Amino acid sequence: MNTSPLAGKPAPLEILVDVPRLITAYYTEVPDPSVLGQRVAFGTSGHRGSSFKLAFNEWHILAITQAICLYRTRQKITGPLYLGVDTHALSIPACVTALEVLAANGVEVMIAEGDEYTPTPVISHAILTYNRQRKSGFADGIVITPSHNPPHDGGFKYNPPSGGPADTSITDWIEARANMLLADRLKGVKRVSYQQALRSSTTRRHDYATAYVNDLKNVIDLDSIRNSKIQLGVDPLGGAGVHYWGRIAERYGLNLTVVNETTDPTFRFMTVDWDGQIRMDPSSPYVMKRLIEMKDRFDLSFACDTDHDRHGIVTKREGLLPPNHDLCAAISYLFQNRPQWHEKTAVGKTIVSSQMIDRLAVKLGRKLFEVPVGFKWFVEGLLDGSLSFAGEESAGSVFARLDSSVWTTDKDGFVPCLLAAEITARTDRDLGEVYRELTQEFGEPFYDRVQAAATPEEKKRLANLSPPQVTFTELAGEKIQTILTQASGNGAPIGGVKVVTESGWFAARPSGTEPIYKIYAESFQGAEHLRQILEAAQTMVTATLAAPQKPRIGSEPTQRLA
Repeated sequence: MNTSPLAGKPAPLEILVDVPRLITAYYTEVPDPSVLGQRVAFGTSGHRGSSFKLAFNEWHILAITQAICLYRTRQKITGPLYLGVDTHALSIPACVTALEVLAANGVEVMIAEGDEYTPTPVISHAILTYNRQRKSGFADGIVITPSHNPPHDGGFKYNPPSGGPADTSITDWIEARANMLLADRLKGVKRVSYQQALRSSTTRRHDYATAYVNDLKNVIDLDSIRNSKIQLGVDPLGGAGVHYWGRIAERYGLNLTVVNETTDPTFRFMTVDWDGQIRMDPSSPYVMKRLIEMKDRFDLSFACDTDHDRHGIVTKREGLLPPNHDLCAAISYLFQNRPQWHEKTAVGKTIVSSQMIDRLAVKLGRKLFEVPVGFKWFVEGLLDGSLSFAGEESAGSVFARLDSSVWTTDKDGFVPCLLAAEITARTDRDLGEVYRELTQEFGEPFYDRVQAAATPEEKKRLANLSPPQVTFTELAGEKIQTILTQASGNGAPIGGVKVVTESGWFAARPSGTEPIYKIYAESFQGAEHLRQILEAAQTMVTATLAAPQKPRIGSEPTQRLA
């Protein structure tokens, strides 16, 4: 993974997206559904792409929205649809298109008062709040966001009545129907003008912010934060929560400063990510450079990505915490400081999150529920209360209310940030210190993630790996204990492979949202052992991608990885 010379520096003018051209392409370019890259495709979190590449254009949104309307009719979903947007340039045009179709189909749509941006967790919260205690007439939602992706991307997510990301059975149906509509040149898509849609009796305004902010006291001990008077800094990274943080501070009397309230679809105020692109990823030290430089101004500071479903924590002592450190510290604190949580609720993690979580779950006497990458795998457990915490190494998590009931079934960037403040206020320790104590007890893991470009065909090969194709018996000097292509928690395919030894592991999988593959690895033996694991994993992936058919990893069952 080659780091760009621009990484961590202010975004230069020459890399800023040309917003007028981007939006013009959205309306004028017509995708060809016979071209794979121009079809509707739901990844781990919705359909994403750029209008420049004919991957996110008006035709896509017309087709997807009509398909969602057909799905609602098929499933007898008759309640309101909560519609939210983030601050990416393509989000507002896509929202206009979607509303035109929803109104034409007679769907009751709840749009934000004052056309405010709406974070992903706020939509999930609204859906669950409406559906609570209902037996029919359920609500669902759409969030228009490509999450932390670069400014030229757009994204479109559907959240069914469960409130979280739609599972594969739902997105497969919507995707197939949307592509049929594209192939038929939108025949069957209902649409009215935007003015008609706004005047329609089915289009209503909803005060998302007040409902969400007022309910936060039921998931976080905000009194302890207020009484401690700790100084908090937050950077919304120009995202959909930009006006929420001030309201949270005012409502609960927090000593909180929003360091940047700018919204700009070029995101020119950002520092550039590792690869030379602007990306609003709060787990990246390059993206978070400015907030890290401010760490001495605050007792604790944090940031969220563009739709506020991911978060990054910066402490005075440690700087930016790696997401796995944050997850472990949060889990350790929560399961010892939420007395109303049920004794048998589990800890949810993805297959690429740290095994420190596994060890921690054993100590806490909690069942571990490990699933493939994608927050949709946690929805059912969060909803029925069998999971009190769910997190993934890409800086996304959520947890139950104080009374053990469900808060949201989607990632929520606000509550982990506020939890970090609660931990600091109540223990007088930052999360980095909490994590260091855990390493003294369980050992210190060394973790890394690398990625590289991959074609759709290469991604498909990697996703379809099976255990017999991994013929190695050793990994970095240790006997391989397990080769997984299915998650242990729910038996679902992980879309790649995970290889586990006594003190280390790696997982290789294609990205569900970008033309890349990723390798995740961890070692409890140190940095050098981690390097060996990563080299071995790269060897395996290279062999897999190079093989023309039915790729084999190695030739003899006694081979070793590194």
